[in-house]
Amino acid sequence: MAWPSPISWPRCAARSRSASLLSSSLLAQSTNLDLTIRHVLAGLGHGIHAGVERGAGVEFSEYRAYTPGDEWRRVDWKLLARADRYYVREAERDSHVAVWLVLDATASMMEPSRSIEGLDKIGYARAVLACIGAIAQRQGDAFGLVVLCDGRAQCTPAARGPRQLHRILAQLRKAQPTGQLPDAAALRAALHFTRSPSLVFAASDFLDWPSPLSEALLRLRHMRHDVRALLLQTQAEVDADFTRGAAYRDPEAGDHVHGFDPAMQSAYIAARDTHFGAVQAHSRQHDVPMLAARIERAPGEVLRALLRQAGRR
Repeated sequence: MAWPSPISWPRCAARSRSASLLSSSLLAQSTNLDLTIRHVLAGLGHGIHAGVERGAGVEFSEYRAYTPGDEWRRVDWKLLARADRYYVREAERDSHVAVWLVLDATASMMEPSRSIEGLDKIGYARAVLACIGAIAQRQGDAFGLVVLCDGRAQCTPAARGPRQLHRILAQLRKAQPTGQLPDAAALRAALHFTRSPSLVFAASDFLDWPSPLSEALLRLRHMRHDVRALLLQTQAEVDADFTRGAAYRDPEAGDHVHGFDPAMQSAYIAARDTHFGAVQAHSRQHDVPMLAARIERAPGEVLRALLRQAGRR
């Protein structure tokens, strides 16, 4: 299913009628993902997953007797002075899983907001995935990126550390919405990380469903990976509030041009509700939580909702 994409419409001035609009306006005005990350993550205060391992960490858990092979830096020397025995401090830390970011960069993701100038689906998706990558880097997880555009799947292998975050941000900046999704064979080859446990965040408008992307996400879930989907829409798509009399075309399916009149609006609303109702039902059936969000919504709110989903399993 494809939404109409405008050939032309009047440029809209950015409006800040609410905190959400203001936050998304700031996002639209910034092409610097590093600044966006700092702005969105300010005050976030928690990580991606809540699994716990014993070992060298931050939050103290308990003492245990020293055994050969323990690191001397973990010995509590003050307790040694009192008890005349060696004890090691145990702590809790988040368990490490691989975090994968999947970006739909097909042509339909160029769809812009009608109320915030400079804001579009691809820019919003970049910002949210960049923030998830920054959180993964902060908590020591390996993380990688898969960009889907122009019939190809471009993969940045998972790794840890600040340099990996710089690599991911560079690839996100380069991603330009064009073409269609890769076919099922290309996606299967790209998603080679299925051999190890992963937490997968996929950002798309999911206008095509079923599709090679939806099939890949469901397959990953069936292989016991934790899969989370972010469904992006514009406020105009939600309200069916498109310019009357303007010409529109499907950016991924050729040159067919049509107008948007009251009759088309009714058909659009019916088709939209049917399509996304089926998408949400199918994702629930296969235990793939899907968060629907307007790109005009504050990205920090959307990120918190995604992380709450990821922390439930």
